[in-house]
Formats: sequence, C-alpha cells, structure tokens
Amino acid sequence: MQQKGKSFDRFTFVPVLNACASLQALEEGRQAHKQIIQCGCEADVFVGSSLVDMYAKCGSMEDAQSVFNKILHRDVVTWTAMILGHVKCGEGHTALKLFRKMQAEGVQPDSFTSVGVLNTCASLVALEEGRSVHEQIIRSGYESVTFVGDSLVDMYAKCGSIEDAWRVFNKMSS
Repeated sequence: MQQKGKSFDRFTFVPVLNACASLQALEEGRQAHKQIIQCGCEADVFVGSSLVDMYAKCGSMEDAQSVFNKILHRDVVTWTAMILGHVKCGEGHTALKLFRKMQAEGVQPDSFTSVGVLNTCASLVALEEGRSVHEQIIRSGYESVTFVGDSLVDMYAKCGSIEDAWRVFNKMSS
C-alpha cells in the first residue's frame, strides 16, 4: 500500500496490528504505531484496542499501558487486552486489579475476559476470587460455553477444590 501511495486509515491498521501481535513483531508494530499517531487514530477504540493487544502480546506492557491510558472510551475488548497481557506476562495480581477496576467503571466482562481471570485465579491459587468470577459467569450466562467450563474446572482443580471442579464438569453438556 505504501509503495502504491495509498493512505492508511483506522480500518487498515487493525489487521496490520493483529498480524504484528500474532508474529510478536514488536518493531514492526512500533513502526505502525508511529503511522497511527501521524494519522491521528491512536485514541480510536478499535485501533487503540489493537495497539494494546499487540504490545501486550509482544510483552511490552509499558507501551500497552501508555496506549490504554490514551483511549477515552474503553470497551470490554480494550480492558480484556490489558488484562490478558498482564496474565501472559505473569502479572496475575495486576490483572485481577484491572479486572476489578474494569467492573467498577461499569464495563461487564465477556467470556474471554472471564477465562483470562479464571486462569489467573488458577495460577495464583485464588479460590475465593475464582468463586466470585464463577458467580459473575453464571449471572452472565457464560457457564454453558465450553471453553469457559473448561477454565472453571481447571481453576477449581488447581485451587484444590476438586468437588467444585467435578460439579462444573458434570454440568457441562460436552
């Protein structure tokens, strides 16, 4: 596109950032970020979420946080990217703090957010926090989602609550 003189917009940058995230191509992602700043798209929720996700998947949580702070209207995707980035970097306590802050700001977690937080609870052996997330999952109707059920079983088992793990397992349809 650049060689043909075509201009970029927010719709162009999202797949480029997703590719950088998938390849963990941090330097290429930073180059794209510079162009995003030039276009004035950095605060756009879709571009911003993709930037946060790219930096988080590349292990650059400082850059992810910097972008996250500039996004005015954060949605569940933006919050989830930050939370999962901290999970990936082994910063479970920070991920849980962000999860609580997200909810305090009125953003409801989706199934992907819930699974990330359950994985954090499992790694931290945070059974009570995991039970709290499970209650939210039930209220949200995500308990029947297979990968959520898998994460619940895993979390309960790793936290030493085999009874709860079996209870969830036996409720799963597949």
